[in-house]
Amino acid sequence: MAGKNILDDIAERTGGDIYLGVVGPVRTGKSTFVKRFMELMVLPNIQDIYERERAKDELPQSGAGKTITTTEPKFVPNEAIEIFTKNDISLKVRLIDCVGYAVDGALGYEEDEEPRMVRTPWFDYEVPFEEAAEIGTRKVITDHSTIGVVMITDGSISDIPRSNYLEAEERVISELKEINKPFIVLLNSVHPYENETMALVDELSNKYEVSIIPIDAANITDEEILNVLEEILYEFPVQEVNIKLPLWVDELDQEFWLRADMEEAIRGILREIKKVRDIDKAIAQLSEIAHISYVTLEAMELGTGTAAIDVTVPEELFYTSLSEVSGFDVEGNQDIMRIMKDLAVAKREFDKVSPALTEVKESGYGVITPQLEEMILEEPELIKQGNRFGVKLKAKAPSLHIIKADITTEITPIIGTEKQCEDLVRYMLDEFEEDPSKIW
Repeated sequence: MAGKNILDDIAERTGGDIYLGVVGPVRTGKSTFVKRFMELMVLPNIQDIYERERAKDELPQSGAGKTITTTEPKFVPNEAIEIFTKNDISLKVRLIDCVGYAVDGALGYEEDEEPRMVRTPWFDYEVPFEEAAEIGTRKVITDHSTIGVVMITDGSISDIPRSNYLEAEERVISELKEINKPFIVLLNSVHPYENETMALVDELSNKYEVSIIPIDAANITDEEILNVLEEILYEFPVQEVNIKLPLWVDELDQEFWLRADMEEAIRGILREIKKVRDIDKAIAQLSEIAHISYVTLEAMELGTGTAAIDVTVPEELFYTSLSEVSGFDVEGNQDIMRIMKDLAVAKREFDKVSPALTEVKESGYGVITPQLEEMILEEPELIKQGNRFGVKLKAKAPSLHIIKADITTEITPIIGTEKQCEDLVRYMLDEFEEDPSKIW
């Protein structure tokens, strides 16, 4: 996807409001990511120079080491700023940077060996900094963001080992899964593309069953941010999936074995599609259906969450189905041409008698009128009547008359005694109720 369309799709999917909640354990690079995102994606698109400068002043601080630099949830910028994409689509952007969940080894929770007390908008009294950080993080996740970004780390960005982050990492991912909000996980590392880091990405993707992207938050580029946004689009719910079967399959009766089998299998696969990301898995599953030769993704609209999938059925199944439906032996296009020629002749003849057959069913009598080409015209003949002359034109043509007549057949077998006949009548009546044709 072209980079210039990513923001357009995000704007369409979120209704024009991008509230990006950046959450995760403390000391994972959340503020650094927010700062880089603003510098690369938002500030250059703010047209008003004064708004741009004010937004720049509101950027969060970030730093290395073990000390927590974010002390409360911070909206960046303070008010959502309207920006315009390259296609002149308007959207409002605001990032929310939170403190994060506590990890062992991080500094800033205590002052003079006592729990650090802070005031928050949610209480009218002071609470411990660690408690306030957790409450603020949950508020960001549930109330203030339309999209979630979970920042985790391999431990290379600070002096805190990765093992210290695990509990907080699992908590925040679990909470985002529970509220079913679109989110993505970023693994912050000073060496994001080394084999060891990529192996960790695979391990965590399998563990959490979510998309994980390795980044270096301090040096992330605009292309990498666009890639993150595109991956987020795949986490939104699917709105519509159109499966395009061959048109001739749609002409089969719904009970026909081929159509019934395919539709049942397709419905089972579609029920498992929840997010846009599930489309790829669905395509692989569709390809495994016995009556499908291959499947292609015809269109994917990330901005609306819709997809169109084209399904191809083996050609031999067309001939097999046509043979069963028509009763003719069809093995190839040459047979179709031959049969169609024969049927065309038969249809032309039937069209001549069809109106008469309808009349017979309705009134008991019908006439098949001759066609123009069936008329026989005789030569004009000069005639005289008294002192006047004229020309006689004569034509004749065959017509068919159809009369409805009921034919009655009566069979009176002599089989024996009165009781034997009564038993036979009783037996025949029982059979007649189940299936009248059995009597004959």
